[in-house]
Amino acid sequence: VAIWRETSRFIVRTAHVILTWVITLILFLHDTDLRKQEERGELIQPVLFVLLVLVSVLLYFAVSLMDPGFFTLGIAEETQDMIPPTTKSLRQRRCGHCLLQPMRSKHCQTCQHCVRRYDHHCPWIENCVGERNHRWFVLYLAVQLLVLLWGLHMAWSGFTTAPTWQLWLRGNGVLLGTVAVVAVLSLTVLLLLGSHLYLVSLNTTTWEFMSRHRISYLKHCGSEENPFDRGALRNLWGFFCNWGAIVWEQVYFREGNDPI
Repeated sequence: VAIWRETSRFIVRTAHVILTWVITLILFLHDTDLRKQEERGELIQPVLFVLLVLVSVLLYFAVSLMDPGFFTLGIAEETQDMIPPTTKSLRQRRCGHCLLQPMRSKHCQTCQHCVRRYDHHCPWIENCVGERNHRWFVLYLAVQLLVLLWGLHMAWSGFTTAPTWQLWLRGNGVLLGTVAVVAVLSLTVLLLLGSHLYLVSLNTTTWEFMSRHRISYLKHCGSEENPFDRGALRNLWGFFCNWGAIVWEQVYFREGNDPI
C-alpha cells in the first residue's frame, strides 16, 4: 500500500509539472503576444511569465512535500498540558490510530496520520492541507490562478484567421485545446481559492464546514455559531500572519464561550 501511495504521488506530481511546462511551451511556439514580444526583443513580459510559472511550480512542490501538521502522541500530550483547567469538562478526543487527538485535528486515512487543524486531503497535491501548509496552499492557488489567467489571455491572442472553419481548426486546433484546458483549470482554481478565502475569513476548515454535525466540539453549537470566529479581519490576520502553533482548546473556551 505504501509503495502504491508513493507511486501515485510521483505520477500526479510529474503529470502536473509536465502539463504546466507543455502549456507554457505551446504559448511560446504559437503566434501569441509572448512570442511576438520575444521576437521583438521585448523580454520583460516573457521573462516575468516564465518566472511566475516557475514560482507556481515551486509552491506546488512546497505544499505537496511539506509537513501539513502531523503530530505524535508526545506532542499531543504536551498540548493537553497547555489546556486551561476550565476545559476539563470537555471529553478528550481520541483517535483509534494516534490515541490522543487535539481539537480541530483529524486522522487522514490516506496519509495515515492525524493532522493539526485538518482542512482536507487534496488529491491535486497528494498531501493533506493542515495547520502548517494551509496558508502556503492558499498562496499557491493565488499564484496558480494568476498564471492561468495570464496564460489564457496569451493563448487567446494567438488565434489566427482563416477563410474556412476547416483551415481555422487546422491552424488553431492546438491553441483551442490549450484554451479549453486552461479555462477549466482557471475556473477550478478560482472556485477553490474563493471557497478557501471565505472559510478562512470565518476561521473554519473545509472538514468542519462539511461535517460540523458529526464533530463533537461543533455539533452542539448552533448552525450559525462558530466558537473560533473572531471576525473576518482578525481571522484573516491570524491565518496569514500568525506562524505559531495555536492551542485551539484555549480559543474554544475563551471568555464568552460556554463550555459544552
